[in-house]
Amino acid sequence: MKIHPHQKAVVASGYVETERVKQAQQLGVGQSVKKPYTLETIAIAIKNELARDG
Repeated sequence: MKIHPHQKAVVASGYVETERVKQAQQLGVGQSVKKPYTLETIAIAIKNELARDG
């Protein structure tokens, strides 16, 4: 965040409710997608993240 404060990110994890995912969300990660995901699911998450202000 210090290097690229406006960097957008999507977290893909098999465990969406882990402490590390929660920490990433607190740092500004927008969307999180649980594995296994479909191409449509990840595409929607990326589209939503790119449209998000910040």
